[in-house]
Amino acid sequence: MWQLFQFPLCPFSRKVRLVLGEKGVPHELVRENPWEKRDEFIDMNPAGETPVIVEVDSKTILIGSQPIVEYFEEEVDKAPMLDGSARARAEIRRLTGFFDERLYGDVVAPLMHERMMKRLVSREAPDTGALRQAMRVANNYIDYLDYLLDTRRWLAGNSLSLADFTAAAHLSVIDYLGALDWRGHQQTKDWYSVMKSRPCFAPLLGERMEGIAPPSHYDKVDF
Repeated sequence: MWQLFQFPLCPFSRKVRLVLGEKGVPHELVRENPWEKRDEFIDMNPAGETPVIVEVDSKTILIGSQPIVEYFEEEVDKAPMLDGSARARAEIRRLTGFFDERLYGDVVAPLMHERMMKRLVSREAPDTGALRQAMRVANNYIDYLDYLLDTRRWLAGNSLSLADFTAAAHLSVIDYLGALDWRGHQQTKDWYSVMKSRPCFAPLLGERMEGIAPPSHYDKVDF
């Protein structure tokens, strides 16, 4: 049995959870707050970051969302995440990296710092200026998704791929934190509704982070 060390608002953990759910890989969730820097967790991953997945019997340890999903992509044939020609796979990897690096760094990380870390860890009030800036930048990224979906069925092309699950994982955290304005973004909203309707998404939509309530539309497929 696999154990996934994660916490509810970690977008990289969510990315792995969506892929494992889509591929039908049995796993147990283990709550890990990386800011606590538990010795046992640091021993597994010296970077102290989630996600980490462990196969209990073999003691196999996989670290980081991209190595984890690529491992299961190679091991499990169901629901391919990196399919198609070399050019198609390159585009999937480009967008996956773009969302994991740029969307996370520009929007998700600042929001998590202001609305989660300050509330749960440092007990500080959020910086409203930083929140407004993150929300403005989030709108720019939704504009880009609209652009992609103008000519593509899915974000990276004609097939559902890791790019879609990666973007959806990050957007789900932004949406949970109440920082997405869906007005004027019907194409991306329709795509996200389809992603939310997949069975692998249901556990994420039903989960809550203590002390932080999502907006009322968060867990609704039609919103």
